[in-house]
Amino acid sequence: MIRIENVSKDLGEFKLDDVTLHINKGEYFVILGPTGAGKTILIETIAGIYRPNIGRIFLNGIDVTDIPPKDRSISMVYQDYMLFPHLTVEKNIEFGLHNKRISSSETKAKMNEIAELLGVSHLLNRYPGTLSGGEQQRIAIARAVVIEPKVLLLDEPLSALDTRTTERLRDELERIHRLKATTTIHVTHSFEEAFSLGDRIAVMGSGQIIQVGAPDDVFRKPNSKFIADFVGVENLFHGKSVVHDGISKVHTDGIYMVSSTLKSGNVSVSIRPEDILISKNEIDSSARNVFSGTIVEVKNMGPLVRLVVDVGVPFVVALTKLSYEDMELACDTRVYIAFKASSTHLF
Repeated sequence: MIRIENVSKDLGEFKLDDVTLHINKGEYFVILGPTGAGKTILIETIAGIYRPNIGRIFLNGIDVTDIPPKDRSISMVYQDYMLFPHLTVEKNIEFGLHNKRISSSETKAKMNEIAELLGVSHLLNRYPGTLSGGEQQRIAIARAVVIEPKVLLLDEPLSALDTRTTERLRDELERIHRLKATTTIHVTHSFEEAFSLGDRIAVMGSGQIIQVGAPDDVFRKPNSKFIADFVGVENLFHGKSVVHDGISKVHTDGIYMVSSTLKSGNVSVSIRPEDILISKNEIDSSARNVFSGTIVEVKNMGPLVRLVVDVGVPFVVALTKLSYEDMELACDTRVYIAFKASSTHLF
């Protein structure tokens, strides 16, 4: 559907550096990355706002690199809505339809359909300045979707909203995508949005695509220290791995671990805190990695508790507050931890 081939664009402080990316038809694709990573430049280049210095962009197999934005059948929604303040909600939604040369009755029908879909029919006679942030963003999305674009680009569409409004609009975006199946690219810094909406995600850094994959794969199997740091891997070690009998044996910081990731030589090791079992008693489990140690720190995170367990090296373990209280754990408690070889990711 969308093919980006070796695209570079230098705007000084922000840039794209040899970006290659394929996005499938009907996919909800999320782009994550820190501030300045190049996320917005990438989607603005796809939209045609910028022409790349190097590289080509294809839409449905057609090279659109030199095609003006208005002829690409791409809609874009920004975080600050960008509604026309002098037009009513109705006229804002209809705006893009006036260039499609359809009858006024068809324009009205399409506008009413999308207004109903987004639950804003009761706002049609209002002006943007009288609406809440969530209502304005719904109108901006309606205006973008009503023209039935081939691609919908969303630039941090939920970042300016409060938590409850964000949750409701996130559900709306999921529902609209399910109904319309429009190929969507969603830029965000929110891991929650990436997990709840993305079929796949790309993580960007310094103008480059660092890793692409299903959300769970990227978060559990980072391919670099940059990704591990960005997604918040709390158990990150470095060591030397030897592959033997279909398993990697890793010596790191004075302890041995085994991993089902087959990789030899110097490696980094990551284990998600939620993949580690903890018990006061020896653990009867198929997990290949079992260690004993002492709880040296307790971090209360509301519904979750994070424990730091010293087994010669510190491991962070996550469990629910209820489990923590039921097990009567505390600092200085002797415990066992265990995790599977499949949870031990090497890169």
